[in-house]
Amino acid sequence: MTVHTFDFDLTMLHLNAKWAFTTRRVNHDDVAGLDPAVALGIAGDLVLCEIIEINQHQKIQLASGRASTSYLGDKVVLCIGDRYAPDQFEGAARITASGADLLAGGGVVGTMEHAHARMVEPTKLRPIALLTDRAGDVINIARYSLREREIPDHVTVIGVFGASMNAGKTTAAVSLAHGLSRAGFSVAGVKATGTGAFSDFNAFEDAGVSAMDFTDAGMPTTYRMPMDRIEKGFETLVGTAATNGADIVVVEIADGVFQQETQEILAGSKIRDRLDAILFATPDALGAVGGTRVLADYGLKPFAMSGKLTQSPLAMMEAKIATGIPQLSREDLCTPASVMAVTRPILRTPNVSLNTTVEEMTAA
Repeated sequence: MTVHTFDFDLTMLHLNAKWAFTTRRVNHDDVAGLDPAVALGIAGDLVLCEIIEINQHQKIQLASGRASTSYLGDKVVLCIGDRYAPDQFEGAARITASGADLLAGGGVVGTMEHAHARMVEPTKLRPIALLTDRAGDVINIARYSLREREIPDHVTVIGVFGASMNAGKTTAAVSLAHGLSRAGFSVAGVKATGTGAFSDFNAFEDAGVSAMDFTDAGMPTTYRMPMDRIEKGFETLVGTAATNGADIVVVEIADGVFQQETQEILAGSKIRDRLDAILFATPDALGAVGGTRVLADYGLKPFAMSGKLTQSPLAMMEAKIATGIPQLSREDLCTPASVMAVTRPILRTPNVSLNTTVEEMTAA
């Protein structure tokens, strides 16, 4: 292919541009050129943009793991991608030279299609060029995906689903992983679907649990990705965690049970087939009842519930009466005795060190 030339200093690109979280696996030395044909970009392609109007997202989550305050004129390297977020934006992986929208602070750019009423306009960008390699090929983060792996039979995989966005899934998933780690297991956290951002990733690591997400499998977001690619990403992430020594992998599934990919996962997928159990997060008792009925329609029942529901003793009481399913708060999930009381039956290979009674763990 013809290598495109463009009036922009590549040295300045490396030194001064802000590289977003979604680009964190990219080898910067691979960038050798810029292609101004931005409208030809597809999901996952790297694009250099200029911030021309600061609105909803006022910071960029950097590849280094910190948030950087945005300024007019900032040059940022982002991934083209779709987004699904009922509480924020729905957007398409589509940009033009005349403009684009920052769909997510983790580094996803596209065109906003729908917005929650409380959202202000998305931060506006001027796409400058797609990033290319020495052969002139546009660089897509898929080329930096982890090597495909299978999931060993001995590994326990626990899925964390939610009634909706912001139901408390990440807190539940991280707390569960932390509690199991404290109980003596080697645990890893995986975000299998969603939009590239460092908040969930960092939350697992803050809890002392190694983490990976779908961006490690070469996807800036999973919205509108083919299910077979999401399934391969799931297998690669969990398989990699197992290769790194994990006995248990806690897998968070983004958004709620009505989200497109989540419904496909629940209805019948390699992801559903490999889950040993489900923890369900919900904001309230009604969500607990509705969520369990939706899961029951798929032939599934969570071993426990958590989420924002557990901030209210009365809501927990209502949910327990209505569903009969144990309710576990963040503190419960972080406590080895309480978390083992509900997870011991689902573990594929109980750790020898866990051949103790709940009373012994409590005393410890």
